[in-house]
Amino acid sequence: MTPELLFSVQGKTALVTGGATGIGRMAAEALVRGGARVLIASRKGDACEAVAAELNALDAPGSAEGFAGDIGSQEGIDALVSEVNSRVQNLDILMNNAGVSWGAPMGQFPYDAWDKVMSVNVAGIFDLTQKLLPLLMKAGSDQDPARVVNVASVMGEVPMGDGAYSYSASKAAVIHLTKILAKELAPFRVTVNAIAPGPFVSRMTAFATADADKREKVGKSVPLGRVGRPEDIGGCLLFLCGPGGGYVTGAVIPVSGGINVVTGGNIFADAL
Repeated sequence: MTPELLFSVQGKTALVTGGATGIGRMAAEALVRGGARVLIASRKGDACEAVAAELNALDAPGSAEGFAGDIGSQEGIDALVSEVNSRVQNLDILMNNAGVSWGAPMGQFPYDAWDKVMSVNVAGIFDLTQKLLPLLMKAGSDQDPARVVNVASVMGEVPMGDGAYSYSASKAAVIHLTKILAKELAPFRVTVNAIAPGPFVSRMTAFATADADKREKVGKSVPLGRVGRPEDIGGCLLFLCGPGGGYVTGAVIPVSGGINVVTGGNIFADAL
């Protein structure tokens, strides 16, 4: 198999939640360029339609469709599942990217910040996945399983509260949930993996990545010296969703520039 085919998603159907901005937008473009039919959903349907139009103008082998979809409530998830079922007969790829965050310093972090964040970032991912499982099972086979890719975070891997306590805890839950679902869905020929990004330019991180100066400052704290780029997400996603990733499940792939291996420092070297 040629290198190009190892990462090909030609002819696949995919759903990317939160696909209008940030990491979701990066993922949607990579899938369209790889030849997939990509459904893009988020709370702002008009933004999804606009992104789909932009992607369809790339003259790439794939295509995009944008519409509204909210995983913040049971009713929203049911409506999204109904919309997906009306558009496709099976689903090869589900990228659970939609999420929310909340930041406040210790001593001021509100109780309500837990319910909202956990309901979207954890319960929403789980419920959407289980309700789309019939479509995923139709697509999966022994030789080519269907793929679920959850978007976790490096903040769920290492103890970084950084004022986003409920977000960090929710992403740790996503990582554990990914492994549980990987075990339980393997018999149905569905792989479940996660990516754990570090800092990328997105609406959620706009406070720290909105301009070049801020991105440079943030990048200096990353071991590899920069914030993430679209190809970092695209390459990882195409690996997990293409033929080359068909034997991988339950993995959490760090896309964080080395933040995932940062430890307490070289205490003995510093002492010398």
